[in-house]
Amino acid sequence: MSARSFDAIVIGGGQAGPSLAGRLTGAGMKVALVERHLLGGTCVNTGCRPTKTLVASAYAVHLARRGADFGFSTGEIRVDFARVKARADAVSAEARDGLAAWLAGMANLTLLHGHATLEGPDRVRVGEDLLTAPRIFLNVGGRARLPDLPGVREVPSLNNSTMLALDELPEHLLIVGGSYVGLEFAQIYRRLGARVTVVERAARLIGREDEEISEAIRAILEAEGIAVRTHAECIRLMNHADGAAIGLDCEDGPPEVSGSHLLLAVGRRPNTDDLGLESAGVVTDPHGYIQVDDGLATNVPGIWALGECNGRGAFTHTAYNDFEILAANLLDGESRKLSDRILAYALFTDPPLGRVGLTEAEARRSGRPLLVSSRPMTKVGRAVEKGETQGLMKVVADAETKRILGAAILGTGGDEAIHGIVDMMNAGQPYPVLQRTVPIHPTVSELIPTLLGDLAPAR
Repeated sequence: MSARSFDAIVIGGGQAGPSLAGRLTGAGMKVALVERHLLGGTCVNTGCRPTKTLVASAYAVHLARRGADFGFSTGEIRVDFARVKARADAVSAEARDGLAAWLAGMANLTLLHGHATLEGPDRVRVGEDLLTAPRIFLNVGGRARLPDLPGVREVPSLNNSTMLALDELPEHLLIVGGSYVGLEFAQIYRRLGARVTVVERAARLIGREDEEISEAIRAILEAEGIAVRTHAECIRLMNHADGAAIGLDCEDGPPEVSGSHLLLAVGRRPNTDDLGLESAGVVTDPHGYIQVDDGLATNVPGIWALGECNGRGAFTHTAYNDFEILAANLLDGESRKLSDRILAYALFTDPPLGRVGLTEAEARRSGRPLLVSSRPMTKVGRAVEKGETQGLMKVVADAETKRILGAAILGTGGDEAIHGIVDMMNAGQPYPVLQRTVPIHPTVSELIPTLLGDLAPAR
């Protein structure tokens, strides 16, 4: 069978792939887009869209239960889990269908469904089809990592994808992993009515954050009845009459906890192990992430890698920014670089955590003189009015340049309010510029100038 020739081949229909295909076809190129499963990738199908829809449902239930705090009563709150799940499924399906319709109307695009493997630096096999192109773009994403724990292959478990397929509410959900995915699911299912226990090997939750942020998040979750077990050394999994059990050695609490369902939320791995990278000579790191330069090019001329599979960002917005950088450089004559990106992200618990740049601990390791400021959300009028005063704001700046190095807003609206600081950092402006602005009252953002005004030398 003769090969089918294209100007470009895009492997993966996640966040970056379809948008890149749109730019390439718009530039007159003949493009093949290959997707082996569902269009939209992790975000649309098993990540942002369905999980944040569940977060919204769980928040509505939680708020209804707090009716007395706001002067009303709703009576007994009953959760119809099937309808909650159906709503999340519908949101994902709508996004997926919209993407499919957009691609179907894209001139010069051939959409292929199947597993793609490289057979050389310019050849891709998809089933019986052999495709060739001088440009190949890898946007293959990642998946949940199966941890190397005793009993992990004998005990039935869930990951972030299979968790969303549950048709019934767990009676008691056990979660191994106290970071972003695990904590979001913990609060969702607790608010929907399940008992939840989070087990974390490290000394505290989300260990990459500053200690006061970690402790505040733990306090928020425990106040809602979520059991948290940290310092969990020697975690082992066992079958149990209840469903599953976790054996653990902790500083406090019993040495074993059992539950009806087990979620493993201990990180991700790239979908590169069955991509045939060795046939094209594409270099990966020891964890399987494709190595790229500042312009997203691999070591093989004509092959680029975007999104989670390159290890340079595990978020939907960083994957899309990869597309923006690559399209600008290839099609617009620009010279944008990955190293110019200032990383911002959020933890979508309630209240959410908005984060940008360095933590205080990271900034201290740089050895530069620092200014630090922190304020509780109890000082934010908007939070008081909403009855949502949990959390705090924190900012770290360089004492010499007056540039903001990083910030965290754990509190109501924190995932939105953080963007004022994100914008200032990207603009390269010193913090007094933001301090002198006149924000709208009453908002969460209005406390940011006050927060900046309290910056003082780090102790």
